[in-house]
Amino acid sequence: MAEKKEAPKGAAKSGKGKKRTKGSYYKVEGNSLKRKKSCPKCGAGVFMAEHKDRAHCGNCGYTEFR
Repeated sequence: MAEKKEAPKGAAKSGKGKKRTKGSYYKVEGNSLKRKKSCPKCGAGVFMAEHKDRAHCGNCGYTEFR
């Protein structure tokens, strides 16, 4: 069997990126909150991931290119 190699103690672990907070899905306009991009197929409850060249829904796979 192949052995799993472990990173040396204190070494940086590769991760998926920084975690998003609930507040990052909304923007403040005046005294109200506005939702950021939500999926047109799934509805208002599913947010789309913002990439530098596209917006992508992780639920249904819908993608909008910029």
